[in-house]
Amino acid sequence: MARTRVFEVDQAIEIATDMFWRNGYERTSLSDLTTAMGITPPSFYFAFGSKEGLFRKVLEHYRRTRLAYAEDALNQPTARDVAEQTLLRLADLYTDPKRPPGCLAVNCSFPSNTGVTELQREFADLRKARRAKLRDRLKKAQAAGDLPADSDPDELARFILVIGWGLALAAQSGATRNDLHRTVATALKAWPS
Repeated sequence: MARTRVFEVDQAIEIATDMFWRNGYERTSLSDLTTAMGITPPSFYFAFGSKEGLFRKVLEHYRRTRLAYAEDALNQPTARDVAEQTLLRLADLYTDPKRPPGCLAVNCSFPSNTGVTELQREFADLRKARRAKLRDRLKKAQAAGDLPADSDPDELARFILVIGWGLALAAQSGATRNDLHRTVATALKAWPS
């Protein structure tokens, strides 16, 4: 007879999301996770396989529930609107008073002292994929005449992401939503017209 699970998996993923976001991947221990979730290590392993297995579920949850709002900015009518809305939405996410400041992915992607891990390679791949989506959208804008012909869509995509990462670090260091919105306005003065 199979044992019934004594905890709610979605709630456990929310708890873990908050912990990883607040503390980073490496500083969140299995003991911290099981204590916060109110479960035993065997229940944890049965449900998630490993800390890395749980973290992968957390990342998918984060992308689906938090980052999707920023990614939806790709549907804006102009390239400048895409850039502006992406950055403003990230600023709003990073300063949401119901969440830890900053970005879960940025907080968890810093290299460890043990070298580059498989998770860090995955983070790099995710960043490349986000940049490719932005680049492709900006290439379409350029083809439609919405960006100057001498613009480099790949560099503009990198520009958006680098500013976004900086916003995450600024929020983690105490910058307010208004502070970040002013930073976005300043950054966009460099946008090609």
